[in-house]
Amino acid sequence: MISNEVKQRLISIVGLENYDDSKAGRLVYSYDATPQFQSLPDAVIAPRNTKEVSEIVKICNEHRIPIVPRGSGTNLCAGTCPTEGGLVLIFKHMNNILEIDEENLTVTVQPGVITLDLIKAVEAKGLFYPPDPSSMKISTIGGSINENSGGLRGLKYGVTRDYVMALEVVLANGDIIRTGGKLAKDVAGYDLTRLFVGSEGTLGIITEATLKLIPMPETKKTMLALYQDLEAAARSVSQIIANKIIPTTLEFLDQPTLEVVEAYAQIGLPTDVKAVLLIEQDGPSEVVERDIKKMEEICKKEQAVSVKVAQSEAEADALRTARRSALSALARLKPTTILEDATVPRSEIAKMVKAINEVAEKYNVKICTFGHAGDGNLHPTCPTDARDREEIERVEKAFEEIFAKAIELGGTITGEHGVGIMKAPYLEWKLGREGIAAMKAIKNALDPNNIMNPGKVFAKSTRKRVVITR
Repeated sequence: MISNEVKQRLISIVGLENYDDSKAGRLVYSYDATPQFQSLPDAVIAPRNTKEVSEIVKICNEHRIPIVPRGSGTNLCAGTCPTEGGLVLIFKHMNNILEIDEENLTVTVQPGVITLDLIKAVEAKGLFYPPDPSSMKISTIGGSINENSGGLRGLKYGVTRDYVMALEVVLANGDIIRTGGKLAKDVAGYDLTRLFVGSEGTLGIITEATLKLIPMPETKKTMLALYQDLEAAARSVSQIIANKIIPTTLEFLDQPTLEVVEAYAQIGLPTDVKAVLLIEQDGPSEVVERDIKKMEEICKKEQAVSVKVAQSEAEADALRTARRSALSALARLKPTTILEDATVPRSEIAKMVKAINEVAEKYNVKICTFGHAGDGNLHPTCPTDARDREEIERVEKAFEEIFAKAIELGGTITGEHGVGIMKAPYLEWKLGREGIAAMKAIKNALDPNNIMNPGKVFAKSTRKRVVITR
């Protein structure tokens, strides 16, 4: 609980209109896009600048009040669910693009900037910000940095961390630090910039970011390869990479996902095939033509029944939009939709796809699989109903086995969605006790009172490791 004295001190910083402890106001920020997690904060606060964030944090640290920094709440690991109450800190006032520096190819933004707004602003100047999470129409840059978000273009261009050059961060004691800069080279001290990227708000609050831009690609082409064999589609992914081609996008959708997405998007996607690969390449026109032709040959060699190149940008954009809508489409099937992101080396995609299907059959659950196959990041997704406890138990066992299989294949429990609360019980499977201890040492040093997004990343107990026997 926040005492009246503390409440008045907080209001004196941000103004009455930027502090909300009404039940309705708190309810809006009691959950995020992750199913089965909800908890009311004590209040919601909207600072207007970095100085106000610092003053808020000092009060919270003094009184041991938890703080949960929040973007648009699109994360899928319960990373912004205020499970221990306290303050949810939102950035509706700190949502400006501060500078587009065309000489240094950077953009400096506040955390509340919407990802797509940033992309459009820099593209208007012939520049390119590659990270493109499927939620980019509503997700914020601050949230993307906290979760180290990926996207469809991650195979060729990398993820959010690869574009964060500098940060302004408020630490748990209220200190304000700046990391990095507009520099091609900088090895002065520890790489604090990368430490904060993907830390899910557990180490500090990001109040400003300078991001790297690159020139817009000259041209791009998109194609769709259709398969009647899931493993053939997965083999195509491995063969494309083995032939030293790195496409911009290399996405996988299985038949159950195709059926649902087509019913939702209605753009003429084939639903009578077992899987499709959505492939895109960009760059100089001669390189794009060469790579598209070679990838078409590879797909056909690996038993694609059809390979079609989009004839216009409108057709290509419809295909990309349909892929981005996969979660929204699947969410229409059942009251609860659980989307995961087990990730394996690219060479193990075929084995992982096969394992997911076997697990779904073993536990008698429906799992639709899609994802960024080119970088090994699959999204097995289960439409279910949280009110059916028996089914939910089967779903949880299925996903535990999927995580275990991913690690067995040299992969990880999460490629881009983060750990949050949902994956915390499995983190030791990936990092080991020693890895968890090292992370806790960093957390305790920067946030000794554990006010920064407490309850996330570090689980109260680790799940027993699943032993797969087949």
